[in-house]
Amino acid sequence: MRFFRSKLSAISIAMAAMFVAGSATAADDLDLDLELDSGGKTRTAASLQFDVARTYAGKDHWSMARARTEVSAQGGQSGLKWKISGRADADGVFAIDNGFYPDAVRRDQQYQFDLRETYLDFSAGDVDFRVGRQHIVWGEMVGLFFADVVSARDLRTFYLPDFEQLRIPQWAARAEYYFGETHAELVWIPVPSYDRIGKPGAEFYPLPRGATVRGEVKPDASAGNANWGGRVSRLIGGWDVSGFYYRSMDVAQTFYVVGPNEFQPRHERISQLGGTFAKDFGEFVLKGELVHTRGRKSLTADPTAPNGLVGQDTLDYVVGIDIPAFDDGRINLQYFARRAANHEPATGLDRTEGGGSILLGTRIASGWETEALFVSMLNRTDYMFRPKLKWAAAKNLKVTFGVDVFGGKQNGLFGRYDDSDRVYTEARWSF
Repeated sequence: MRFFRSKLSAISIAMAAMFVAGSATAADDLDLDLELDSGGKTRTAASLQFDVARTYAGKDHWSMARARTEVSAQGGQSGLKWKISGRADADGVFAIDNGFYPDAVRRDQQYQFDLRETYLDFSAGDVDFRVGRQHIVWGEMVGLFFADVVSARDLRTFYLPDFEQLRIPQWAARAEYYFGETHAELVWIPVPSYDRIGKPGAEFYPLPRGATVRGEVKPDASAGNANWGGRVSRLIGGWDVSGFYYRSMDVAQTFYVVGPNEFQPRHERISQLGGTFAKDFGEFVLKGELVHTRGRKSLTADPTAPNGLVGQDTLDYVVGIDIPAFDDGRINLQYFARRAANHEPATGLDRTEGGGSILLGTRIASGWETEALFVSMLNRTDYMFRPKLKWAAAKNLKVTFGVDVFGGKQNGLFGRYDDSDRVYTEARWSF
């Protein structure tokens, strides 16, 4: 049984490290950013969001009844600007379905306060600096984290939230320099933030039910455990291209086997070399990403492997295209894959693990839009289907009705959540 569970976990966790299924774009991170007037007047923004979800597959239950508040303020003069923002959550689902989730899950998710983007901007000559808690987004794709290597993520509700809500800011110092059509960027993160995966028994916890999990071991705040890297981008003949190198303590957890069906999340030192491209062909947009990762370990069913892990360098790549459709809509098509440089069959993974996604969206009436996202991991034919209806009820009020459906083989990234199908409603008021 230990080896079966290790194999299942190896597949699902390895694929989760490369994938996120939110349908938002990177532009969503700009929701709370406001332009300052020349006088440096302080500007504020806030939002209230209510999310209700009921899981109807498996054991029927309420899986979310959350109220979320976000506030931000920013100001300053031309030489020095600042921003501070925070988020507070309260989830009433633990009172509605009292006892469905373990106490550890309730303590982890019932109440929460997070400091969001909080930083200072200033310049020295031609170099712009940002110091503080911030989003650093290097990726280009819709719903994928391949080149977005700097970001940590809150995965306690899987990959379902929009990017702006999913990303966890990093405490970082960033320097940017522009010369002509070239943009150079250096990043140093002395104390990294890491992915949040919740506690055993949570709705989308990545390990099988029944597994024993010890407390997560995070790297100490030493100079040797800091994250750092650089990125250069340039517009060449209409092609927006970039290349980067990033050396880090992996934001994703590596699950060490420390006993029979017993795991402990830790973090590995990894290096990543990659690049992105994007090209506008009139109404069509072509995008792609390529990332080579060294130092990451994968779970294996090989009983001789130390801590049940094997080192496996990987090459992640994705290509996608945006196509106009339906008079007032779009189609986004993407193919993505991960190829193991040193394939180990005992991980349960094929040498190349691929998948595809289709995103359809269109306006159906004034204030009403529909969207449907279908994602499939091709090797195990498991899938996720997310149709939704969006309503702009007022200028500052948006309401979403949707369904999340998972299916396919149980050893797949999505198939393992076959009993987590849900219906949900989101309402967001910005002011």
